[in-house]
Amino acid sequence: MPVRNSTENGWFEHCGSDGARLRFAALFKPKECFAVIPSRLKRSFVALCCGVALVGPAAAACVYRPVTLLVPYPAGGLSDVIARTLNVPLSQQLGQPVLVENLGGAGGSIAAQKALSAPADGHMLFLGSPNEVILTPLANAAVKLRHDQFTLVGPVTVNPLVLLVRKDLPVRSVDELVTYARNPANKPLSYGSVGYGSLYHFAGEELSARVGVQMLHVPYKGGAPLLQDMGSGQVDFTMMPWATMYRGLAQDGRLRIAGWVGPRRDELAPDVPAFGEGTLLKDFEYSTWAGVMVRKETPPATLACLHQALSNVLTQPEIKQAILNTGSRPAAPQSLDESARRLVAEAARFQALAKTIHLQPQ
Repeated sequence: MPVRNSTENGWFEHCGSDGARLRFAALFKPKECFAVIPSRLKRSFVALCCGVALVGPAAAACVYRPVTLLVPYPAGGLSDVIARTLNVPLSQQLGQPVLVENLGGAGGSIAAQKALSAPADGHMLFLGSPNEVILTPLANAAVKLRHDQFTLVGPVTVNPLVLLVRKDLPVRSVDELVTYARNPANKPLSYGSVGYGSLYHFAGEELSARVGVQMLHVPYKGGAPLLQDMGSGQVDFTMMPWATMYRGLAQDGRLRIAGWVGPRRDELAPDVPAFGEGTLLKDFEYSTWAGVMVRKETPPATLACLHQALSNVLTQPEIKQAILNTGSRPAAPQSLDESARRLVAEAARFQALAKTIHLQPQ
């Protein structure tokens, strides 16, 4: 069957055995050309198109220019390390460069707002957590964004929290910290977080309320500057997601790892005691997670192929190991519906916690 390709206008002429001539406007007039194709050929035509779409990178049709993976904290922190673990393999899946951008401040809400200001076309990915899209808006009256303006493409990591104290604070467990804080002979303790209304601020406020002692909150733009100040003794303690870098900081004498913020020890550092092993805060528990988010207006087809690309990355053994090497746990795979329910459930949980600790927006 002869086929003539007219390169001048992108049309194709196909001559069948019955002499009928079908014009395929494959590039410029797909609707018109499809309308004239006999039904016996339409099925083959659709199958061919679908087959082409599945060839090559998992989500090559999602994006057509470089993609930004926006990190809501400065370079050097855990979120930044995780982003730089993902960006190269994600580039391979998408067929476009994925560039990491760091933008700290206001508990991560500055970056979250930038993500919402970008077009909802899949070219702006936000490595977010409850910290930026749920907690900071609850605590900061100037932050107007809402968690329901985002769609969770998929979780990436799960992060248990650990208690870190300055190197010369005379405590080695949470019970010793509580006892020290309650001693009127000692000056009030200070604790650091990555911003007012962050998860670590919530944890510090709840600990202060449970202990019955006022503590000074010191907000930072990210984990890296907070740890720098802890190393120089300018802040007394913090509760942060576990990261393997803490081992090196502890070995160098810059800080002390005092306990897992939960009922039991974690295999990531089995020699570190847990809050549950003590007597004063046995039921005190915090953990967090991070995931890739986009604006909720992102088209379903784009969202689906971004989800597939991320899933393909997270199932690679070397990526799982790289995430473990940061001190995080790879998140279990979730469907888009499961991810949506997760975000809603987390919002309800932290809204209730904000009322419990009487958090007032500032």
